[in-house]
Amino acid sequence: MAAAHVPNSVALTVEWFIQFSGSVVASGQSLQVSRKFVLMVSEQQNETDLNAMKKKVRSGPRWRVWGFVGGLSLLAVLFALYGRSDWMAQLFADRSVNHLSYLVEKRGLEVTITEQGTVESTENTEIKCRVRGFSTVTYVIDAGTEVNEGDVLVRLDTKRVEDAISKHTTESHTARATLETSIAKLNQGMLQENAYLEGEYKTRLQKLERQLKVARTNLETAESHLANSRSMFNRGFVTLLEVESNEFTVTRAKLELEVVETDLLVLEKYTRNMRLETIRGQLAAAKSKKQADEAGLAMDEGRRDRAIKELEYCVITAPKAGLVIYPSSAAWKDTPDVTVGAAVRRDQTLLLMPDLSKMQVKVGVHESMVDRVHVGMEAQVTLANYVLEGKVSSVASVAQPAGWWTGNVVKYDVIVEIPSMDDLKPGMTAQVDLLLASYEDVVVVPVASVVETEDGCFCWVKRGDKFVRKAIILGDGDDVFLVVENGLEPGDEVALSPQTVMAEGVAGDKQGGFENAEVVEIE
Repeated sequence: MAAAHVPNSVALTVEWFIQFSGSVVASGQSLQVSRKFVLMVSEQQNETDLNAMKKKVRSGPRWRVWGFVGGLSLLAVLFALYGRSDWMAQLFADRSVNHLSYLVEKRGLEVTITEQGTVESTENTEIKCRVRGFSTVTYVIDAGTEVNEGDVLVRLDTKRVEDAISKHTTESHTARATLETSIAKLNQGMLQENAYLEGEYKTRLQKLERQLKVARTNLETAESHLANSRSMFNRGFVTLLEVESNEFTVTRAKLELEVVETDLLVLEKYTRNMRLETIRGQLAAAKSKKQADEAGLAMDEGRRDRAIKELEYCVITAPKAGLVIYPSSAAWKDTPDVTVGAAVRRDQTLLLMPDLSKMQVKVGVHESMVDRVHVGMEAQVTLANYVLEGKVSSVASVAQPAGWWTGNVVKYDVIVEIPSMDDLKPGMTAQVDLLLASYEDVVVVPVASVVETEDGCFCWVKRGDKFVRKAIILGDGDDVFLVVENGLEPGDEVALSPQTVMAEGVAGDKQGGFENAEVVEIE
């Protein structure tokens, strides 16, 4: 039985079934069913058009019912023939099938990346929360609303802010009272130095000076009496006892003078300086205390004023007229971050007001292809009602966060600028086609006809009545066709499902290399 050459369009259409059929042949099960189906396609390819054949291939319910009945019948036969090895061998002796093939030709090929993206504005006015800490949203305007300047967009719960105002106001009053006390103590300290120098110190000094003058006078008088008594004693007018009494008076006067002189020295050299240092130290401490109390008052008043200002921030209004939308949420969330009852933090972006005159589309490009995307690359953007031409304006250098919600697929953000149109709205879904390369008049083969191994890439090429393995060198390609740089020529006929032409047991060996694949003749 000769190999059936199917037109390329038909071959690609039923390729999925042939791959299934090849796996069935390799496992030795339901061979007759797949064989009859291939023969049926071959016999009817000139009688029916492509759409009728697709319908026949995919006619689900009837085909599945008859397949199920046929499977039960086959199982019954197998059980009946169990132990009859000669009948079993005869049953599976005929293994030849019609293999669908593809006729190699030269043609043009455009290699593109197709990704789904979202329309957004290149310039957005961000509406942020300006209240410190976390606040609860009590009202938020609906996304897509056209607003005027000054319209209320968001309201936040004010209870926490009002409590803060009350607390900081009380603390401010307490701090002001403390400051007044510090100012009074500072003024007292400034008076203490003058009061000491002009009062206590001066009085003590004058008293000691007077005592010194008296002591000196007493000493002079005592010495005069002593001299006179000695003279009188020499003349025999006074007794020795009187002389000794005058001597004692002189000694006592000297001691009293020394005491007064010592008190005066201690006052001027030590007591005065120590007292002044103490007063000046207390004065410096009073000044520092006053400065600290002033800083504390300023802090408490600042907190109070900020709380009063934050009370105003609890009502967020539109800074300009325009469209209001929600910022993009994380991929795993079903609702936006800003809803009634949600807790928002300071500097969190609550809403966006996009500039509709400057629009772009953001798409994620797989890490294996992002190196081929560059700024300035042309892109075709397909929306619901029309197709736009755009250009790549930026390629992210850092990948998007990958997680379970993305299937752990690593992608990079690519921004495509598009012209402005009246009907464009942020959030629209867009399909972006990035043209990576365009080839003219090159040899191409379907992806399904190529087997990649550790030793290289191979195709199974028709030679006479058999298919033989042939090494090829591949170039660029997309999900359907690959460019063949060397190894095939136009007119070559390659198997669309190489597994079906390899011997049983070697298709898909453990190494995946197909190194031992045998050539199978086609009857």
